[in-house]
Amino acid sequence: MAGFKDFLMRGNVVDLAVGVIIGAAFGGIVDSMTKDVITPIIGAVGGQPDFSAWKVGEIGLGAFLNAVISFLIKAGVVYFVIVKPFQAVMERMNPPAKPGDPPPPPADVQLLTEIRDQLRKNASAAGAR
Repeated sequence: MAGFKDFLMRGNVVDLAVGVIIGAAFGGIVDSMTKDVITPIIGAVGGQPDFSAWKVGEIGLGAFLNAVISFLIKAGVVYFVIVKPFQAVMERMNPPAKPGDPPPPPADVQLLTEIRDQLRKNASAAGAR
C-alpha cells in the first residue's frame, strides 16, 4: 500500500487528474460554442450543414464528413478564441528580449557567480589584514 500511496501523492498524478477534469469541462464549452454559435451561423449562410444522409453504397460518408467538419470548427474555435488571445496576453506580460541584450544566465550560474565574487571579496579582505 505504501507504493500505491507514493504513486498517488506524486505531483504529476494530481496535475494529470486536474488537466483531464479541466479538459473535459472545457470540452463542453468548445462543443457548445461549435453547436450553438458557429454551426447556426454556417446554417444561416449556407443552409443546414448536415451531411449524414450522404452514402456511397453502404458506406456512411456523410457522418464521417460531419465529424471532420465538426473537428475543423472545434479546432478553429480553440485556436482563434483560446490560443491566439492567450499568446497575445503572454507576450504582453513577458515581452521578448531586445536583440542586443544577451539572455540572462541560468539561476545556478548566477548563484555560482555570486559565491565566486563573495569568496574573492573575502580573500582580498583577509589579505589586506
